[in-house]
Amino acid sequence: MSKWIFLTLAIISEVIGTSFLKSTEGFTKLIPSIIVLVGYCAAFYFLSLTLDSIPIGMAYAIWSGVGIAAITVVSVLFFEQKLDFAAVIGMGLIIAGVVVLRLYSEASVE
Repeated sequence: MSKWIFLTLAIISEVIGTSFLKSTEGFTKLIPSIIVLVGYCAAFYFLSLTLDSIPIGMAYAIWSGVGIAAITVVSVLFFEQKLDFAAVIGMGLIIAGVVVLRLYSEASVE
């Protein structure tokens, strides 16, 4: 179970880092820049902890897919990004892809 906790922490860390990326203003603002760097370092650290038990392709697919969907939700809620129908369908397909990988792929781990 800890492999999934580490993967979740990797996703959360990456989303936090990405959320602050714009506010670094090209890494000229100290606090947001530190948050981005710590977020990305934590994301890769936690992702590396999952690789003992989850194949790298599977871990990366879940990490990136869920991360994309999560950062899109954050951008809608906090940065006033508007999504059109195509964007919603695209996000749905990403989420469906992660679900299919996790539930039906022989490369998935239990």
